[in-house]
Amino acid sequence: MWRRTLTVAARPLTGGRRHCGYRVSLRIRKRIEEAFGWIKTVAGQDKTKFRGRDRIGWAFTFAAAAYNLVRLPKLMTETG
Repeated sequence: MWRRTLTVAARPLTGGRRHCGYRVSLRIRKRIEEAFGWIKTVAGQDKTKFRGRDRIGWAFTFAAAAYNLVRLPKLMTETG
């Protein structure tokens, strides 16, 4: 019969989610995932319409620039 070793049983149940940078990393991850989600859905990059790395790269760069332009008014009101 299979048994857990002491090292596995002695691990904390939090799984490393208690260190001070975890909350910061979640906030940053949310911002990044929002950008990629917008690029895939609104900008239509879920399926590429081009072939070749250069063209796909330019399409992604263009979509990311468009996302930044959409975000810009909100960022300007937050900073004053």
